[in-house]
Amino acid sequence: MLIEKKIITDLIAKKYRISIAESCTGGLLSHRLTNVPGSSQTFIGSIVAYSNDIKSGLLGVSEETLKRKGAVSADTAIAMAKGCLKLFKTDFGVGITGIAGPSGGTKKKPIGLTFIAVSIGEESLCLECIFTGTRAEVKRFATQQALKLIKEFLD
Repeated sequence: MLIEKKIITDLIAKKYRISIAESCTGGLLSHRLTNVPGSSQTFIGSIVAYSNDIKSGLLGVSEETLKRKGAVSADTAIAMAKGCLKLFKTDFGVGITGIAGPSGGTKKKPIGLTFIAVSIGEESLCLECIFTGTRAEVKRFATQQALKLIKEFLD
């Protein structure tokens, strides 16, 4: 069974509703979950939050977090996930932010650096990952890791 199908099945069984805020993955995680028949029973919506204005304006990421920690940080990913909970009124929120490349990396924040956060209620967990490969590969690896994290939270 595909991990996406297992997640959707588990979300439905637990009567959880999920929402997602994606930056570097550009909607790929949402795409993968909504490919599963029946996902509309649990998947409420998503935002591709590429700009900091969207991260702060719609998702509630504080200007201070963006200024001090940056758009690619654990604090931002967690705030994005929590912002989903509030904006979409869901039980489960996911936030992904990173640098897919091939440009945009620095020594401190290299290409492939990705933060994936999951929030349910007051509880949040964030993973810091560094993926290597092409832009498409980094996006695919990031969504695969996000799916694994969601599944972990559900188990």
